[in-house]
Amino acid sequence: MPPALAGRALIASLLIAIGAGAPLPAAAQPSLPTLGEGSTLTTGEERRLGDRIIRELYRDPDYIDDPVLVEYVQGLWQALLGAARSRGELSPELDERFAWEVLLGRDRTVNAFALPGGYLGVHLGLIGVVATRDELASVLAHELSHVTQRHISRLIAQQSRQAPLLMGAMALATLAASKNPEAAQAMMVGGQAFAMQNQLNFSRDMEREADRIGYGLMEPSGFAPQGFVSMFDKLQQANRLNDNGSWPYLRSHPLTTERMADIHSRLPPGGAAPPPPSLEHAMVAARARVLSNPGVDALRLWIAEPQGTGFDSQPAARRAASLYTAALASNQLRDFAAARAAQAKLNEVVRGDAAAQRQSQLLAAEIEFAAGLPEAALQRLPQGTGRPELVLRTQALLRVGRPAEVTGALQTWVVTHPHDATVWQLLASAWQAQGQPLRAVRAEAESHAARYDYAAAVDRFKAGQDLARKSSSAADYIEASIIDTRLRAMESLLKEQAAER
Repeated sequence: MPPALAGRALIASLLIAIGAGAPLPAAAQPSLPTLGEGSTLTTGEERRLGDRIIRELYRDPDYIDDPVLVEYVQGLWQALLGAARSRGELSPELDERFAWEVLLGRDRTVNAFALPGGYLGVHLGLIGVVATRDELASVLAHELSHVTQRHISRLIAQQSRQAPLLMGAMALATLAASKNPEAAQAMMVGGQAFAMQNQLNFSRDMEREADRIGYGLMEPSGFAPQGFVSMFDKLQQANRLNDNGSWPYLRSHPLTTERMADIHSRLPPGGAAPPPPSLEHAMVAARARVLSNPGVDALRLWIAEPQGTGFDSQPAARRAASLYTAALASNQLRDFAAARAAQAKLNEVVRGDAAAQRQSQLLAAEIEFAAGLPEAALQRLPQGTGRPELVLRTQALLRVGRPAEVTGALQTWVVTHPHDATVWQLLASAWQAQGQPLRAVRAEAESHAARYDYAAAVDRFKAGQDLARKSSSAADYIEASIIDTRLRAMESLLKEQAAER
C-alpha cells in the first residue's frame, strides 16, 4: 500500500476505535485516591465490557477448569476480597456490580492480568513458579487492586485524551508521504512513541498504587507480606536474565527500582523470616506445571526425578512436589502402575499434614478413575465436601450408574454457586441418567448461561419448552415455569449482546 494510503487507513482505523470507545458519563468514586483524571466508564459499562471479553476467553482452547487448581486459587482470591471489603478498598457498588471471577489458562508463561468488570486471568505458568502461597497471593492482591482502583477505566480515559496526539501525527504523515515516505514514517512513529511514553508513565503510577494497596491486603488476608518482596525478587532475577518471552508479566507490569525500593521499605526491620513453602502449595504448583502441557519429554524427566541419588535428603516440600509430579505425569502417560507407586510414596512424605494428605488422596482417586476403575476411585476419595471431591465423586457415580446418590449435592452446590458451568453440566448428565430429560435440558441451558453463551442457553431453554408441552407431570410443570422465566431473561441478555455488536 502506498504511504499516503497507509496513513489514511491508519487515521480511519483510529477514528473507528475512538468512536467505539467514546467517553461515557462519569461515575463518582469518592472513596478512591486522586490518581490522574477520573473514570469515564460507569461500573455497569465496565462490567459489560468485561463480559464481552470473558465470553471469548471461555471459548479459548487454553481455558482450563481444573477443580483442584481452581479451588486453591479461589481460596486465596476470596480471602483477599474479604480483606479489601473490610479495609474499604472494595466499595459496595463494585462488590455488587463486578463479577470477581478467576479464570485459569493452560499456558506455561508466567502471567496474570486483570480485566474490566472484576475478572482475573491466571496462567498455570505463574502458579508453577511461585514458591509459596504468599507469593501467589501477592500477585492476586496486586491485580485485585488494579480492579478496585478502577485502573482499567482510567486507562481508557487516558488513551482517549491521547488520541488527538496520534491523529495529529498521522495526519502530518499523510501530507508528507507524497514528498518523503521515510520522513512520513518517522513522524508517525515519533507521534506514537510520544503517546506511548505518556501512557507508560501513567501505567507506572498505577503499578505503584496497586503495589501499595495490594501489600496492605496481605496480612489482613492471612498471608505473609514477605511474599510480596520475595515475588519481586523473582521478577527482578528474571529481568536480569533478559526475559526470553516466558515472563510476559514483566512486560505488562514493568519492574522499576522505585517499585522495588518502595516494597522493600514497607517490611519492618528485623521482621520475621518468610514462612517456608507448605507441602500443599508445593503439590499444587507441581500440578500446574504438569497440566500446562510441557510435552512428553518433560513428563518423562519428571517421572525419573524421584529416583535420583540424594532424593531422600531433600526438603519435604521438594520431595512432595517431585512425587506428585511423577504420579500425575505417569497418569498423563497412562502408566497407572508407576502413577500408583509414586502416589504411595507421596503418602509417606505428607503423612501428618491434613491439607497435603487431602491432595494426595484426590490424586489417588484421579488415577483410579483414569485407569477405568470408578469404584476404586470412590474408595480413595477423601470424605470432604469441596468442589474437587464433588466433581470426582459425580464422575465416578455416573460411570457406575448411581447418579441419584449425588444429585442432591449437585443441586445444593449450584444454588450457592450459580455460575459454575462445570457442575451445571454434571447435574445435566445426572438428570439425564435418571430419566429426567426436562431437568437435564434446563441444567444444560444454565451451563451455557454461566459462560455467557446466551445464544446456546436460549436454544436449550426453547428445547425445554418443547419438552414441557409434551409432559403432564406436576414436577415438570414447576420446571417448565422456571424455564419460561429463565428464557425471557436470556433473550433479554441476548438482545443486549446484539446491540453491543
